[in-house]
Amino acid sequence: MSSDINELYRRVIYQNSTLIDLLTTSRSTPGELVMCQEKLVQEAVDTLLDNGIHGQPMRDGHNNVYKSFSDIIEGKEGRFRETLLGKRVDYSGRFVIVVGPSLSLHRCGLPREIANTG
Repeated sequence: MSSDINELYRRVIYQNSTLIDLLTTSRSTPGELVMCQEKLVQEAVDTLLDNGIHGQPMRDGHNNVYKSFSDIIEGKEGRFRETLLGKRVDYSGRFVIVVGPSLSLHRCGLPREIANTG
């Protein structure tokens, strides 16, 4: 998984350095070429964040789809739910936030049962 992220970062860095070379080495670089390279940089960043956002996902030499950031964090086995949210913590609680006519604009209500513990 981390090697997928490393490879996607490598592609972003490569495309960006190519763009920098185009912009710094020659003042007579055609605008269309610069715009095309800018698009390649943006596509590399998009793939890093969410592979497959532009249709076909990017694949490695073995035809395996690269795992992007969104693939790593989503779902039950994702980074957030698997390791960060699944821990028991003292003095914590869960409740649904609802709007109330007696609350001002930048406030939310907290159930008494949760507010009184501690």
